[in-house]
Amino acid sequence: MSLLSIPDSAKKIQEAKEIQAYLQARGIHYERWDISQPLSSDADEKSVLTAYETHLTPYCEKHGYQSVDVICVNEETPNVGEIRKKFLQEHTHTEDEVRFFVRGQGLFWFHLPGEPIFSVLCQEGDLLSVPAHFKHWFDMGDAPYVKVIRMFTDPTGWVAHYTHSRVEERYQGASSWQ
Repeated sequence: MSLLSIPDSAKKIQEAKEIQAYLQARGIHYERWDISQPLSSDADEKSVLTAYETHLTPYCEKHGYQSVDVICVNEETPNVGEIRKKFLQEHTHTEDEVRFFVRGQGLFWFHLPGEPIFSVLCQEGDLLSVPAHFKHWFDMGDAPYVKVIRMFTDPTGWVAHYTHSRVEERYQGASSWQ
């Protein structure tokens, strides 16, 4: 189950429709996709993309995404500590960061102008689209396991531009995982 957390006010939202409404009001797209398609935990990229093709193709066409891939990050991923450290720094991108969670979970944090900082715990079946230029960071946890489909208009343009604000340091270790 997904969870939206606003740590500074100790507010938590667990209902998917309420999470969707909160995010939509802030320009962030969130939806749930059916995950009943059986997939083994070691399913390869082709199997994953085929399993979600009925959702993926119309979504990509509607939003202009030109390419997709599947990544899996876990404790056995080479340099996983360094990868996690890079994601934990507040940054922006010049294009949307779109993720559909096939397995595992991850925590997106948002730092929007005029808003309290909040996080969204995404799990299997969640699709989240972080709009271009939105300040955010991502935490895959101390024991990372996440398999996601990524969607791009141009994968070469998906580069992190770090803000160096260090605001994320205040929230690291926050109990937004539950």
